Amino acid sequence: MASNRGPVSYQFGADGSLTGTRGGGGMIAGVTDGLAALGPEASVTWICAALSDADRAAAQQQEEGTRDEGSIPVRMLDIPADIFERAYNNVANSALWFVLHLLFDTPNQPQFGHDFRRDWAAYLAYNEAFADAVAEEALREPPPPGGLRVLIQDYHLCLAPRLLRERLRRQPGDAARDVGIGHFCHTPWAPPDYYRMLPQQMGRALLEGMLGADQAGFHAERWATAFLDCCAVLLGAEVERTGLPAGQDRGPVGRVTYRGAVTEVAVHPLGVDAAELRARARAEDVQAHVSALRRTAGDRKLIVRVDRTELSKNIVRGLAAYRELLATHPQWRGRVLHLAFAYPSRSALAEYRAYTDRVRQLARQITEEFGTADWNPLVLEVRDDYPRSLAACALADVLLVNPIRDGMNLVAQEGPVLSGRGCALVLSREAGAAATLAADALLVNPYDITETAEALHQALAMPDAERRRRSAALAATAAADPPARWLGDQLAGLGS
Repeated sequence: MASNRGPVSYQFGADGSLTGTRGGGGMIAGVTDGLAALGPEASVTWICAALSDADRAAAQQQEEGTRDEGSIPVRMLDIPADIFERAYNNVANSALWFVLHLLFDTPNQPQFGHDFRRDWAAYLAYNEAFADAVAEEALREPPPPGGLRVLIQDYHLCLAPRLLRERLRRQPGDAARDVGIGHFCHTPWAPPDYYRMLPQQMGRALLEGMLGADQAGFHAERWATAFLDCCAVLLGAEVERTGLPAGQDRGPVGRVTYRGAVTEVAVHPLGVDAAELRARARAEDVQAHVSALRRTAGDRKLIVRVDRTELSKNIVRGLAAYRELLATHPQWRGRVLHLAFAYPSRSALAEYRAYTDRVRQLARQITEEFGTADWNPLVLEVRDDYPRSLAACALADVLLVNPIRDGMNLVAQEGPVLSGRGCALVLSREAGAAATLAADALLVNPYDITETAEALHQALAMPDAERRRRSAALAATAAADPPARWLGDQLAGLGS
């Protein structure tokens, strides 16, 4: 397994010792749970980047032979800080993320000049470091029966599949033949007309890099189709399209033949491990928050959102829709409470700091406009508190998930699974999760504040029996695609 972020994150203790905790994020949770389901007989190594000073200290200890492997053997790469900064923040997060989510303010951004070419060289070096490490691990021992499988995660490592393939081909014997390579993109993919905004050399390199894999995977068919379109238009590759059979939401959707190699393109939606999630929600720390939130809410209905302060999550328009709900449907004033948990994200980027400030500003305006001596219409938390988020989902009457674009979105699935009395889901049609949850959610155009406000009204006014029916159906759909199935399908696609 290879990914930018790993399954463990280190912190320094007061005495300088290192303590590891589970890494955060939906991708990490899905991959970790999927690997755990393989069973003890599976031999796994996870290669990731050191993200902090404590991580780098841990990586240096690994190089000295004092590697703390935990439940999954982890190899952290101590990539030079300047290379990592340019690759991660200046290319992956400031260019690729914006392209894939269609986020650029195009009259002003992007501007791909000399500095970007230097940043791109760092992105290449970053991917080369991963390809070198994976090749080293792959060749450390003879391949197991059936061959070795490499699963490379996300847009940070688009170049790595081809770079790895090239390194393996240099080896004598059957080293390359015995390694199956998969790449999975957890984000959306952009259509050709937007994707070609990237400099031609870089745009082609990303596609060619992913085509070094035997299989390229996506959460939803629309993202896989956009990738096929880019390969056809920008590379002139031979693209065969099969699509998903009617009524299916997973499996191969086509293949790309390019420079004599064939890459299967497939859809693997990621759901949740319902049993594990519910067990976590029963823990003492979560239940303490449940009690506290019940006291805060009283007998009011709860609209809940749980997001990072990520531009694509569309928090500002979600707050604007809540504001319009209170303005146009005054019967809800005093009868509803909006819990908006918006955790800090990418604070190294100026756009994200400004966006977080805008979220705070709008939240204050809503409170000032509608709040009374005995009613606070909105509770905004801009800090990471996972147990409190689980508690809020368990109590939600309405869950608001309105991203501009999202590769999947696990919160949209976690909420109904955790819901104690059934919750209505107001869901952006631009979330990958809409492909599986559309039948029982209230779909909205994420740019349409009025439509979103009306959907919130419909959700709040929904009869209890209908809300419970929809919530149960959403939970069943989410539980049908647990991480074990998501990962197992990818391995099966690589012949393991």
